[in-house]
Amino acid sequence: MRLNRFIATYSSLSRRKADDLIEQGKVIVNRKVAHPGIQVTEEDSVVVDGKKLNTFKRPSITVILNKPTGYICSKDGQGGPTVYDLLQRRLSHLNVAGRLDKDSSGLVILTDDGKLLQELTHPSFNKKKIYLVTLNKPLKSVDKARLEKGVNIGDDRLSKLKVEDTKEDNTYKITLTEGRNRQIRRTFETIGYRVEELHRIKMGNYSLKALPPEQFLEL
Repeated sequence: MRLNRFIATYSSLSRRKADDLIEQGKVIVNRKVAHPGIQVTEEDSVVVDGKKLNTFKRPSITVILNKPTGYICSKDGQGGPTVYDLLQRRLSHLNVAGRLDKDSSGLVILTDDGKLLQELTHPSFNKKKIYLVTLNKPLKSVDKARLEKGVNIGDDRLSKLKVEDTKEDNTYKITLTEGRNRQIRRTFETIGYRVEELHRIKMGNYSLKALPPEQFLEL
């Protein structure tokens, strides 16, 4: 596991704060000053700002949350509300597995299980993510075919979306197995559509089901 994620998993620090401390030389791994990007395990001794991390195995906690729009999937909201404001304080150490942007809503998974976090976030595991996406206008059949074939959004590979119709006007079920930054919004913008609503309903084996907005369920 990368050092910044390891620190975030076993402390209340965000990965961004962990990166800052690493850059400042305040993180020691096996009695040596750490450098960014190194890999560590629970067998390593990690000292952060003079305090050794406790990696004692404890029962893992996983939470599903129905995130409303306006909330940031980060421990540092820079003055804005975050998903952690919707949780109990005892759950503040959990890490987000697969973020949603501020303007999107729906399923967010938070966990302190490092293995689960890796499985849900690393593209090599090909975990399906399903969204309900409302557009500003009906999707043309020719554009639906383009989405499934792949759209160039300026990244190193094409963005491919599986698209299914729903009973709601201009609303489609979108399935993908990766999670590039604002990928769905960028893909539709590239072919001339605007995403007005984006709501995640499933990620891997986890789904929202009937969980109300702003509520969470501890699994």
